[in-house]
Amino acid sequence: MLLITISWIYILFTTINLGVGFDKIMNFSNKNFVITSILGLFSTTILASIWAIFGRINIEFHIVLILLNVFSLLKYRNSIIDLYKSFLLELQQLQKSLKIVLSIISVLIILQCASIPFVIDNESYYIQTIKWLNEYGFVKGLANLHLFYGQTSGWHIAQSVFNFSFLYKKFNDLSGFCLLLGNVFAIQKLNEYSKNENKNYLLIGLLPLFNFFFFQFISAPSPDIPVYIFSFIFFFYFLENYKQITSETFDLLLVLVLFLLYIKNTTITFAIFPLILLVLNFKSLSGKLLKPILLTTLVIVLFFIKNLIICGSPLFPSKIFTAFATDYAIPSTIQTFYYDNLKYYGYFITAEQYNSMSVWDLFIRWITLPKLNGLFNKLSVFFILVLPFFIYKFKNEKALWLLYVNMILQICLLLITSPQYRFFIHFVLFFSPFCLICLIQNKKTINALLVLSQIPIAIILFFPFNLSKFANHKSLMEISTFSSNNIVFPFQNSKNNTSFEIIQLGNLKYNSPQKNDFLWASGNGDLPCVNKKQIDTFEKHFQYIPQMRTHELKDGFYAKKISKNE
Repeated sequence: MLLITISWIYILFTTINLGVGFDKIMNFSNKNFVITSILGLFSTTILASIWAIFGRINIEFHIVLILLNVFSLLKYRNSIIDLYKSFLLELQQLQKSLKIVLSIISVLIILQCASIPFVIDNESYYIQTIKWLNEYGFVKGLANLHLFYGQTSGWHIAQSVFNFSFLYKKFNDLSGFCLLLGNVFAIQKLNEYSKNENKNYLLIGLLPLFNFFFFQFISAPSPDIPVYIFSFIFFFYFLENYKQITSETFDLLLVLVLFLLYIKNTTITFAIFPLILLVLNFKSLSGKLLKPILLTTLVIVLFFIKNLIICGSPLFPSKIFTAFATDYAIPSTIQTFYYDNLKYYGYFITAEQYNSMSVWDLFIRWITLPKLNGLFNKLSVFFILVLPFFIYKFKNEKALWLLYVNMILQICLLLITSPQYRFFIHFVLFFSPFCLICLIQNKKTINALLVLSQIPIAIILFFPFNLSKFANHKSLMEISTFSSNNIVFPFQNSKNNTSFEIIQLGNLKYNSPQKNDFLWASGNGDLPCVNKKQIDTFEKHFQYIPQMRTHELKDGFYAKKISKNE
């Protein structure tokens, strides 16, 4: 807990310095402390992505990062000092009740981050993806070793910077830092709402109501958390500036969208918003589009290069750019398997069931799923049905209608590809307080809800709680509790203490966990690490095995076709 706090102080220091520098380059004229830190996270991620093309994200990168810190401090010293002063003044001016709430939330977030990580994807590919980035950067054909490594996210690149692997092996909590930024932003806007009565400020100010949900993801570097937080912030600025947008605000919204897309490609529908704003405000924006175009081009090129190196093709999974595929590209049969299973998994059915069901049957299956999946699926349909009434009656604005239409588009797109609730829940979470404040606007009631919503978090942090009635996967049945052993040192990056066996397969020698919770589990083994059961399954069904391209791990992997008799 203590070490996490210290690391976050450095992360904040770095992101503020780089954020101010990035702000000056792009001419955002931003004065918000949290937004500056997010800009710093974005610029760090982009710099690290460029670096990872050529080498590992390790101590060498941090030396450069320290030099950039020094340069920013020297060049923008007054702006940085003024930003800290204004932020401290804003904290001092918070209502007493909001100061208490923010203090409690901050402590609870750090406690959760210091506890056992239980996000299932952490055990399958988060840990290993970040290890590869720390040791080698982007590795050619890495997805041939473990299919999920093809999902390397911009957020994992950012985490590989701020886990300080050359100093300590247990920092894995950038999502918690992001949630803290989101809560600070929300509390600030809630405090301003008491002065300006602007409902958009109240809407974003109620983000802490959902901390109980967010907390399930922050003990590991889940890309879902920055998607949820940055989405809320984007929605706020979009609603506030839709009618009259400046080039500075447009550029800021564009950066948020680019960051979202680089973190998780399921946010692709957000790309519509900058296009709409550009069309509606082309005359006022047309003269200042050079920097946004260059930045957008840079992010898109980095996204394609990342995929081209790790997966062997510009998009994963995709058969669109087969002409650009490399000799170490993931075999098309395995890509098809991966893409199809995303659909099957979202409905919790087999391939045979999926192919025999009509569109209506699939929808009924999706909406009647048990436990959390079914609950959030029903909520999404409920909001699609009732939101037109709330928007029309209480806040009939084009900006809100655009958010509503985008939510429908997002859900429809996911129903075709991967209908998992966590890929669209940010819309549901945003529109929930919108409906609430349409009916309840009493400040005392809202403050009471804010306080009461944090109590369940404190309870489950200190008392074991079983989720068998809610969770659909056995690995999510129990939420980790905070232990006094983690007051100074956080829990290790993996929840498991399994040992690993070394297995030789052709020219590949890899580490496989001896305790296999599920097929994709790899845990915290030394590189290269992959589950033997996964290797055996792919060999049996697809007749492919991963092999090293050379005798050096840094040169990557390819999928070797074998005959059934081998």
